[in-house]
Amino acid sequence: MSAAPVAYRSVTIDGVQIAYREAGDASRPAILLLHGVPSSSRMYDALMRRLGDRYHLIAPDYPGFGHSDAPSPAQFTYTFDHLAEVVGKFADAVKLDRYVLFMQDYGAPVGMRLAAARPGAIQGMVFQNGNVYEEGLGPLWAGRQAFWTDRAAHEQEVRTGHLALATTRARHVGTDPDVEAYDPDLWTDEHAYLNRPGQAEIQSELIFDYRINLARYPEWQRWLRAHQPPTLVVWGKYDTAFTVPGAQAFKRDLPQARVEILDGGHFVMDTRLDDVARLTDEYMQANRHAFDSRAVHNDGAPSNHR
Repeated sequence: MSAAPVAYRSVTIDGVQIAYREAGDASRPAILLLHGVPSSSRMYDALMRRLGDRYHLIAPDYPGFGHSDAPSPAQFTYTFDHLAEVVGKFADAVKLDRYVLFMQDYGAPVGMRLAAARPGAIQGMVFQNGNVYEEGLGPLWAGRQAFWTDRAAHEQEVRTGHLALATTRARHVGTDPDVEAYDPDLWTDEHAYLNRPGQAEIQSELIFDYRINLARYPEWQRWLRAHQPPTLVVWGKYDTAFTVPGAQAFKRDLPQARVEILDGGHFVMDTRLDDVARLTDEYMQANRHAFDSRAVHNDGAPSNHR
């Protein structure tokens, strides 16, 4: 099977140019892929090529990430509320009205805000090390708690750590014993992006705002219980940021969710792309009829299907 082509496009949202990748026919079931930190839509490129012959896949870069504009915090408010607002307007601009959310890391708090704001658009959810449970918070969050309590005292420490090459590498490899499976370009390229002018300030704003996500975990768990979206949870077990109990916790609110723990890291597609592509395809095929029915019943009114 040949790889599906990926197009590299951009659209302007509220004066900010948003870069995005797109693969597949727009008449097919849609997947909106939301990336983590310090990555971009680039993390989904290979997956989009694997699945683009069967689905319509769109992956934007958030403001401040990848090839999107990166206005300074003086010009753009870097909060997860604002990122979700931009992504919602982006979905409207590219004419996505119903889609499955695929969320990794930062993609989870962005995606859950989007789901809460427009439940009728959400046909299903895939969480790839995208955490919404306190059980999933790894040891590194203890340092973030200190930053959230006293920003001035800990900001330089957090910035230095977040932008370091060793930190960027560790985010990918985690505790995986098979270190030779990881392409070093994964973190050296991200490190270069992280150290562009202005990135320290942008990343610091979002790390500080992340405390709001933890406070909203109970709200998002209630949303999952109430809406019961068809859900796939794919988790790299060597992740030191979001641990396996965070994956298992989804079953508490979504008893029908499929939870798959893989021998991989935080960005599990680094080494387990075949598995993630297969699991995502199986999930989409298993729920194709549910997606059609949810278009009518999820928010009480039919959606304008493209």
